[in-house]
Amino acid sequence: MKELVDNNLRLMVFESAKDLGERIDKELVKLYGLNPKKDTFVIPIKENFFQDGHFKVEIKDTVRGKDVFMLTDVGNYSIEYELHNYINHTSPNDLMMELKDGIGACNRHAKSINIIMPLLYAGRQHRRQTRENLACGMMLHELDDINSVKTFLTFDAHDQGVEHAIQNYEFDNFYPTNDILCALIDDMEIDDIQNIVFVAPDSGATGRRNVYLNSFNYDHIHREAGAFIKQRDYNNLVDGKYPVIAHDYCGNDNIEGYTAIVSDDMISSGGSMFDVIDELVKKKVKKIYVCVTYALFTKGIKEFRKYYKEGKLTGIYTTNLSYIPDKYKKEKWLHVCDCSSYVANIVYKIVNDQSISELLRDKSAPIKKLEEKYNESQKEKQICLF
Repeated sequence: MKELVDNNLRLMVFESAKDLGERIDKELVKLYGLNPKKDTFVIPIKENFFQDGHFKVEIKDTVRGKDVFMLTDVGNYSIEYELHNYINHTSPNDLMMELKDGIGACNRHAKSINIIMPLLYAGRQHRRQTRENLACGMMLHELDDINSVKTFLTFDAHDQGVEHAIQNYEFDNFYPTNDILCALIDDMEIDDIQNIVFVAPDSGATGRRNVYLNSFNYDHIHREAGAFIKQRDYNNLVDGKYPVIAHDYCGNDNIEGYTAIVSDDMISSGGSMFDVIDELVKKKVKKIYVCVTYALFTKGIKEFRKYYKEGKLTGIYTTNLSYIPDKYKKEKWLHVCDCSSYVANIVYKIVNDQSISELLRDKSAPIKKLEEKYNESQKEKQICLF
């Protein structure tokens, strides 16, 4: 059994983020130069779910004077518990309340509470369009009233403007762009990198597309930028959203033979992404890669598997920042990038009062990876000549 490190840092890992938490813990042990077989920063907790729907969190060791980093994944729907003799699955609301219970269990004894919530709770309800609650802003505002909360860390927030709901603690929004793009570049053939079109599936994703575009700013690559504009039917509401009736492409129409990289913050059901892929196939692109921070697959992966078998979809690159079923991870077209080292470095710098500017803004890794790949291909060509 591992022993808690004699250090002010403590990780409180909820069941919803257990796998990611264990990986982050291992990376932190490495950063501190400790024994990975013996040492841990994870404080033991017990999560109790009761038959009437209530639950509580018990902390099994002291947090007095500690910097506690709480890790939760509000997108994990796999946790089951009994509710009046029915099997229920955790929802984002359940996991949000559990987080608050964990904060309360610290009973203000912790030196600081730092929340790591990669997938932001109600992050897509970031602005009011009708008679509705600003759920994300309200959640952040409620945490603002807890004096011991020092930092809130999230990844690829749908709209970073939600931070305007707070004023008493730090809100940091990170992007796992380097991890995703480095994994993608490793898997791409050198011929596929010569001509690339970077595509935003809607107008809201153009900023992210531009980041991807600039990350491939290399002399030997010809780059194009495109975007789709959604036309919606505002007369009908289906499954809580207005259906898309058409996708209009804006950009160079002559992209035959190009490699397409479609980037967005998440895949939900995948309906809009399939429309984008179909339109790109009509334009005769050679390969289509989809890069998203979160692959939720709310309607399963049957259709994605079909598109892969038909040769329309080359691959999806996503992260392990939110739950993906193990059986999905076995699919050849799905590539899950491990972000635990990135998160561990963020935690390490924050707890040691070091600047995190480099982790927030450095986007040089893909360029370096491209240079390595191109230089390797040139060496192989020279060897073949001899």
